[in-house]
Amino acid sequence: MNSKEVKAWDIVEIARHKDRPNAKFYIENIFDDFIELHGDRNFRDDRAIIGGIASIDGINVTVIGVNKGKNVKENLDANFGMVHPEGYRKALRLMKQAEKFNRPVICFVDTPGAFCGIGAEERGQGQAIAQNLMEMSRLKTPVISIITGEGGSGGALGLSVSDRVYMLDNSIYSILSPEGFASILWKDPSRTKEAAEVMKITALDLMNLGIIDGIISEPKEGAHTEPSFVANNIKDLIKKDLNDLIDISKEDLVEARYLKFRRMGNFYQYINK
Repeated sequence: MNSKEVKAWDIVEIARHKDRPNAKFYIENIFDDFIELHGDRNFRDDRAIIGGIASIDGINVTVIGVNKGKNVKENLDANFGMVHPEGYRKALRLMKQAEKFNRPVICFVDTPGAFCGIGAEERGQGQAIAQNLMEMSRLKTPVISIITGEGGSGGALGLSVSDRVYMLDNSIYSILSPEGFASILWKDPSRTKEAAEVMKITALDLMNLGIIDGIISEPKEGAHTEPSFVANNIKDLIKKDLNDLIDISKEDLVEARYLKFRRMGNFYQYINK
């Protein structure tokens, strides 16, 4: 599907669709022998993050996903995909474990943003995300991140400093929500749809800007209409990338990742002059 066929706000609505496949679905339908691991070894187990070890095509991997529920109870349990600091610390614990045992890391991202409640701030939300950014940038194992729905703010970036970053056709990736953009910059929530266009948050926009590495096909109406088809597309891409990345030396892998994100930083400095 060509994202130019629909308006950005239409893609936002599909990305937020209540029936859109979540991380748990993709883990169950892409990987074999998944074993979930729990807790950050500091405070508690954040159910907004689901992670553990699995295999794909005979390759052992660590899988981490921001998980939204499929009903009210599951959404409350997972805090609607808004991760607490202990969730990011759990994710980082699993990433460092993957590095120790030479397992590639696969991340699924679908979050409106990190949870911004008082408790999360008291427990160091900003520091937890910043720690992930730093550690992921120098992680000595391949990392692949896939934006499957919403990729909101630092909450998404905390799982996206990766060798390869992909988006599904009907996903979004942005510094904040269109509602937040319209309210903060224009002081006018009624301009939310206009904000979605201005922000360049669609997969096609970000591919053209060089922010992501590729777009994964899904039905025009959304992944929820053919979830198995989308899961197979993701699986094929992961298998291809793993075969390419696992042959790269650890030193070259980290250097290439550094240069990738350094280039993005220089790009943003240029366009903001």
